[in-house]
Amino acid sequence: MESKGELCFGPEGDYNTPICEDDLNDEIHVPYHQFSQDRLQKESMFSLNPGKKFRVAVGILALLAAVLLIVTISLGVHYYKITHKTGRISEEMTKLNETYKTKLKSITDAKIKLAIELSHMEQTKWEFEHLSKTSQDLKKQFDEVAGETTKLRSQLIMMDDSCKHCPPGWIMMNAVCFYFPSQIVGDRNWAQAREFCQLQGGDLTILDSKDKQNATVTYLRRTQNLSKTLKGFWIGLTDSAKEGTWKWVNGNFLGDGYWNDGEPNNANNEDCVSVYARQNFFKAWNDERCTSSLKWICEKDPAL
Repeated sequence: MESKGELCFGPEGDYNTPICEDDLNDEIHVPYHQFSQDRLQKESMFSLNPGKKFRVAVGILALLAAVLLIVTISLGVHYYKITHKTGRISEEMTKLNETYKTKLKSITDAKIKLAIELSHMEQTKWEFEHLSKTSQDLKKQFDEVAGETTKLRSQLIMMDDSCKHCPPGWIMMNAVCFYFPSQIVGDRNWAQAREFCQLQGGDLTILDSKDKQNATVTYLRRTQNLSKTLKGFWIGLTDSAKEGTWKWVNGNFLGDGYWNDGEPNNANNEDCVSVYARQNFFKAWNDERCTSSLKWICEKDPAL
């Protein structure tokens, strides 16, 4: 059958949207049972009565409420755990704070006690230093007293020996009687001093050994005022007979001499010798002008 022409029209008589006959033929060929099923489903969805709609809504709300309840319970449990843990942490912090305060108090007390002990130690140190100084002073005084005692004993021995073997005013040292003029006795030149000694049965001292030299200088240091300017004592040594040839008054030539540094220098015709109370007895001699006025030392053999 021939087509009499294409008849096109829109749905529901709307001619604005053309629908061709072929399209109509395609729609017509949709199976009837499929079409009916789709239509029934659509109608069933929109054909629920109000009671069923309410029950569905209530079910959905109940489900949401249950979910919300579960979430709330879970959050509550979680909150409880956090709160419980926070409480434990707070208790631990409180304990730690108390422990810290206790330790801090202990440290503070220990510092105070240490400061007190250090103060006591400082005072003890001062007392020890004071006692040490006092001990040193006492030791120095003891040594001085011991030295004076030794001097007095030696002088007593010399006085005892002198009384037995030497004339009054003389002392015995190294088995020889010595005479040292006192401070009130005037000074004399070398020749006058020798004459005095000879009148006493002796002569100017002959210091021809280290022992006699040491004993003589030591005695001078004990008896002389060392704070004043030292003055020499004539001894029996001269080079007046021949310059540079030193001889003792007994005629013996000088062996070992105990000259001070730079001596003898023969300044201004210095031909006689004096001995000084110097600390180093090996450097105790000076040559002097024989006309100078000095103290002197006599010696003579002891009486049996």
